[in-house]
Amino acid sequence: MHRSPGWFHQFETLFNHFIELVVPFFIFMGRRMCMVHGVLQILFQWMGFLSSLPAQPSCDSFHDSVFPRGPCPRDLGRLGGMSQITQHRACELFANNRLDVVFCSITKERTEVILQGTSSPDPNDPAAVWQEFDFKCKPGDLWRRPCFISPYHYRLDWLMWFAAFQTYEQNEWIIHLAGKLLAQEEEALSLMATNPFAGKDPPRWIRGEHFKYKFSQPGGAHAAEGKWWIRKRIGPYFPPVNLQGLRKFYEDRNWPYPVRD
Repeated sequence: MHRSPGWFHQFETLFNHFIELVVPFFIFMGRRMCMVHGVLQILFQWMGFLSSLPAQPSCDSFHDSVFPRGPCPRDLGRLGGMSQITQHRACELFANNRLDVVFCSITKERTEVILQGTSSPDPNDPAAVWQEFDFKCKPGDLWRRPCFISPYHYRLDWLMWFAAFQTYEQNEWIIHLAGKLLAQEEEALSLMATNPFAGKDPPRWIRGEHFKYKFSQPGGAHAAEGKWWIRKRIGPYFPPVNLQGLRKFYEDRNWPYPVRD
């Protein structure tokens, strides 16, 4: 989509504004236009599984005549009262929660945290070979094209994106993840696209590197090499860590200490 012609980007921007700013008024323009509103709002949700929430009210745009009718089994009649009780109790759990929007703001540049591991005993050795853990969808490998995931949602990749414009002190979970990868725990590895240490000695150290990513230009030298991305190193995100050094970090937070099999 990024490499589409400029006129297409202008069209999709105007169409997005039409869906979000004009289509909602279709609700007040009669039954038929109200149903058109429901169809458009449901079809053009773009936030993955998060879209299931705003899509649900749009179902009210459809008249009862749209849905098939038939005899209702007697036992199903009891579900109405039970569902109301269940919904009421579920809502009570969130009565004091604040409401947050998905995006308060958006960055103009794409920065990424790249997790790298090495089996070298000395992480400061210039000869140490650092290998990257690729995630399932977020930018990492320069030669991998952007993935299409909707309506699915890769939660870890999403969190890594937000962590990239904050610090690791604000995202302690990323150090927790590093410990899991050091221990080569299967549950953590299942969230990754690749494990560069599969069938090899496990990593002794893992570090986080901070990069700025941007798309390669069609017809340019990088695109000719098959690269979808160009990146520039910003600096270290978090220093090299090993399992022994993370023991106190885990204990202070009452986290289970990862142990290699």
